[in-house]
Amino acid sequence: MKSMNVYLCGVGGQGIGLLAEVLAQASLAAGYRVCGCDTHGLAQRHGTVVSHLRLGEKLFTPRVPVGRADLVVGLERLETLRGVAKMLRRGGTAVYYDTIYQPIFVRTGQAKYPTPEEMAAAVAACDGKLERVFVEDLDDPRMQNSALLGKLGAIEAIPGVTATVLEQALRAAVPKAALDANVAVFRRVASAS
Repeated sequence: MKSMNVYLCGVGGQGIGLLAEVLAQASLAAGYRVCGCDTHGLAQRHGTVVSHLRLGEKLFTPRVPVGRADLVVGLERLETLRGVAKMLRRGGTAVYYDTIYQPIFVRTGQAKYPTPEEMAAAVAACDGKLERVFVEDLDDPRMQNSALLGKLGAIEAIPGVTATVLEQALRAAVPKAALDANVAVFRRVASAS
């Protein structure tokens, strides 16, 4: 089974932990050995939050090395661009939910917000592939991670981690009160891709 490095990024409060948990559990169910870690230091201040997932047999550290991510998954456009610039390997794939969250770096004037065209150019500069996800009438922004999971399953961004495997992991991770709505968003994106 192929080894993969997955780098997940977003802003505190967007549900990056759930996204990482579902991807890790689905990868385990698909037969991968999984090693990973999260950084939550600024989550309560709407700062950058990242998760690292490494899939494969010979894993010596949970962190994805700089410039070695096969897959960058982002819950917010600017953080995804930062993840692509720092972590995406040449020929890798970036999948992001196209939302404008205004992370702290933008609000304090330290960064400018990227356009979709700048996203595409950054990924093209790495000879990579870019997948954009956006649900027009999403009831709850906390379900953006379920939309991303739907896209990841539809394109089988991690070989063997199909939409069916991801939906099973999503069902196991999401609280019962929010399960039906999250599964509906997941299926909507997975079937449209």
